[in-house]
Amino acid sequence: MNHVSLIGRLTKDIELKSTAKGDSVGSFTLAVNRNFTNQQGEREADFINCVIWKKQADVMAQYTSKGSQVGIEGRIQTRNYENQQGQRVYVTEVVVSAFHLLEPKQGGQQQAQGNYQQNNYNAQNNQFKPNNGQQSPFMDNGRPVDISADELPF
Repeated sequence: MNHVSLIGRLTKDIELKSTAKGDSVGSFTLAVNRNFTNQQGEREADFINCVIWKKQADVMAQYTSKGSQVGIEGRIQTRNYENQQGQRVYVTEVVVSAFHLLEPKQGGQQQAQGNYQQNNYNAQNNQFKPNNGQQSPFMDNGRPVDISADELPF
């Protein structure tokens, strides 16, 4: 089984490109906080490379920006290629199959009113849909899930 679920913040705007066939591909790095602090009491983060394809890439690039908090689901993929210097380069990344916006766009009307609800992107009909009371693995009654290190099974 190869399934990944992450919550984090975009380190910069999504880099959107098109393939020769015209398919959109977006690449981004997700900063994911660790559940513990280091010896200095600081919380460290892992920086996870991610890739998202086609209409989802277009939509995610449109509705997110640097610093946006998102939840992603996907799978880990490894690949390699030879660079211009003739060296073999190995890449490990998360291929995103679904994403969830976990906060409103900064400065938006919804944020000012404080009535933002999580929206999920539905890839089958290429649109956002309200959560409609369904539980998301990334939310707890409209708030991000906060899990302490004591609650982890490892």
